[in-house]
Amino acid sequence: MRKQICWLIACAMFFALVGTAHSRDLDEIVASGTLKVGTTGDYKPFSFNNNGTYEGFDIAVAKSFAEKLGLKLELVATTWPTLIQDLHDGKYDIGMSGITRTVARQKEARFSQGYVMFGKTILVATDNAQKFKSLADIDVKDVRIGVNPGGTNEKFVKANMKNAEIVMFESNLAIPPAVAAKEVDVMITDSVEALYYAATDAKLAAPLADTPFTRSELGYLMPASAERLQDSVNFMMDEMILKGEMAALKQEYLHISE
Repeated sequence: MRKQICWLIACAMFFALVGTAHSRDLDEIVASGTLKVGTTGDYKPFSFNNNGTYEGFDIAVAKSFAEKLGLKLELVATTWPTLIQDLHDGKYDIGMSGITRTVARQKEARFSQGYVMFGKTILVATDNAQKFKSLADIDVKDVRIGVNPGGTNEKFVKANMKNAEIVMFESNLAIPPAVAAKEVDVMITDSVEALYYAATDAKLAAPLADTPFTRSELGYLMPASAERLQDSVNFMMDEMILKGEMAALKQEYLHISE
């Protein structure tokens, strides 16, 4: 009987270990020769999968991190609904995709220092810019709001919109063209993204970007146990700021002057 109990305990421990993913800290990452960065590829101007080639501000920063560490960069596709689970599963070391620093995410992981301040705002067709001047103007029965699932945009819309029609899009990239074509009336998104689309498409406007509905920061996401990795990421970010590299990338990709 004792042997049987011991055997059952050993089996339970084995399967628990098998089912537990391993998150790598800095020493293991360096020893492997590869830095794995998780990114969604659907959030301009931070991460954009352009026919298999990733582009954007966070991709440029990821390349800089890998170069500074003397590592090969591997970009790992993730999604907003699976962002935290993929991190827990050890699929990537750092999440870099315009990720909002939130308490909910901090409870399950850890963040770098913030690198861009922003707030939730609206993206609308240019000739509708005067129509929407507040949340009250948006949350009415005939207004259609385009949203992608799994991120803070969806959470904001569900928390604040009670009367407007919510139209779900699988990809965040599909919403701005839908707004320009007036298939939906409004996109709720981060002010940085809204300003980017307004600057690059004459059919789109971000009329409330200077007075956003919320205030937040973007940061880079890491496993809760990865203390040295977090320290190293913050150190590299400080170096990029001191040497003007961060400001140059913000000007190039975000059209932000510092």
